[in-house]
Parts: sequence; C-alpha cells; structure tokens
Amino acid sequence: MHVFTMEEEVARKKISVIGAGNVGATAAFLIAQKQLGDVVLIDIVDGVPQGKALDMAQMGPVELFDAAVDGDLDYGATAGSDLVIITSGSPRKPGMTREDLLHTNANIVGSVTENVVKQSPDCIIMMLTNPLDIMTYHAWKVSGFPSHRVVGQAGVLDSARFRYFISLELGVSVEDIHALVLGGHGDTMVPLPRYTTVNGIPIPQLIPEDRIEAMAQRTRDGGAEIVNLLKTSGYYAAGASLAQMAEAIILDKKRLLPCSAHLTGQYGIDDLYTGVPIKLGGNGVEEIIEIELTEDELGFLQHSAQTYREGIALLGY
Repeated sequence: MHVFTMEEEVARKKISVIGAGNVGATAAFLIAQKQLGDVVLIDIVDGVPQGKALDMAQMGPVELFDAAVDGDLDYGATAGSDLVIITSGSPRKPGMTREDLLHTNANIVGSVTENVVKQSPDCIIMMLTNPLDIMTYHAWKVSGFPSHRVVGQAGVLDSARFRYFISLELGVSVEDIHALVLGGHGDTMVPLPRYTTVNGIPIPQLIPEDRIEAMAQRTRDGGAEIVNLLKTSGYYAAGASLAQMAEAIILDKKRLLPCSAHLTGQYGIDDLYTGVPIKLGGNGVEEIIEIELTEDELGFLQHSAQTYREGIALLGY
C-alpha cells in the first residue's frame, strides 16, 4: 500500500468532477484509483455526491489507494482545483441527437463554468457534456480562460471504440491497436484508417475497405447504439477516457491524444473547437499537431467542424 510522504502531501493535486451521474462517478472512481490526487464530486441532488464519494472512499482499503474522495452540493468544496471535469447536463434519450441537447445543456454548462471559475481561477477545464465541441467552446467563452486551459474529451473515446471494433474484426489484442479519430464528437467524426495501425501495420493492409468503412460507421454510431440499448448515454468508456486525459494533465505526461481543441487556422479551420491530435500535458493543450491529410480527409474534417458553426451561432457567438 502506497503511503504519501510529506512532500507528496504538499504536492497532491485536486481534481473536481462536476456532475455525479454515471460518467462523472466513473471518472472520479478511476482518478481516485490511479491516485492522481484528491477528488471532489459536485452535484445538485442532495445525497448523491456525498453517498457516491463515501462509497468510493471506502473502496480505498480494498484497492489500496489513499486519495481523498469527497462529495458536496457547494462549489466552495472545489476551491483551488487544478483540474475541473464538467459532466453536468441532460443525457441523451433514444432518438435524440447530441445537438438536440444544445440549449438545455448550454444553460447548465454556462452556470457551472461561472461557479468553477469563481472557485478555481487557475484550473484547467475538461468538458464532457454534449454536444461536446459546442459546449467546450461555450465553456471557453464563459470562463475567459486562454484556450489551452479548456479542452474537450472526444477523440479518446471515439478512438477507443474504433480500436475495440478492429480487435473484434481481427481477433487481436486491443493493446496492439492504435487508432486516430478526428473531427467533432458526433455523426460527422472522421476515423482515419491510414493512421490506424496494428503493431505498426496500417489496417488497410489487414482489412478490406468495405469492412473498415463498416467499423468506421459503427464508431460514428457508437454512442447511439449504447443509448438505444441502455436508454441513456454510455459511461464506462467515457469515464475511462476522462481519467486517461486527467492522468496526462496531472502527471504532465505530454500524451499525443485526439481531443477537442480550439483551432485558429490549423487544418484550414478557424475559431472552432473540434477533435485534432494534440500534446496534452500539465499546461493543458500544449501543442496542436498538424498531420498530413489527403484532400478527402481534410474535407471530411473541415465539414465535421463546420457542422458546429450553426450551433455556436445559436448561442450568440
């Protein structure tokens, strides 16, 4: 069992998760388990964040972690957070698109962001609420933060889904598969088979084109497939993706991950948040990586980003 030294106690980070529903609770659970820092769960339903936090804390002796886990209704408990993860919002129901949630969740995200900034003016904000790319832009505008301190979780989850479907197709371990899915976290996302490999071998050398497209489409529909089965949004893979990004930030790992970041001309896209490869570290979005794309791939990425332009305009930007 790891026992924190005095130096580690001083350096321990604070991660707040706003929204103690399925996704937020899963992310908090994994962040505590990884001992990335002390965790605070915030929700509007009295008893939910407190109860889930207490339950997680009592798991510590079993899973051998010392991270403190607390739950509260008051944003004061989040004061001084290094990282704030926003999962608050209405989940999708069957038949709903991510864009259907626009106005409902914009109101929630705006209020949450104002409270977060008041308590933790130096934090990094990580967005999960859908429609993801629009809500990340909205949080950036409301916060007044520099764009490198506001990032959206998109491509990590989408790439994980693509990797899983490829592993099923080939009958190989997911550990050997690296995938890249760019664009918005929605129906226009852009899986890139040329940059998706199995132990270094691009998948077009291993899988017929029609099967790759079928898996790419299942990836695009991955969230809706779970919603139709579960009658609400999925949360295990999304929570794990948040935890992976949190680890990159808290431990300053400089991971190269596909995330929703603010573009200022990269890939011919200006003043939009969309999924691109970034270097994610202690300062948030430390670099936007511009990879070589074919004319078609670039066109798909630009189209994906532009689909969110209208939603941003509806919010008054």
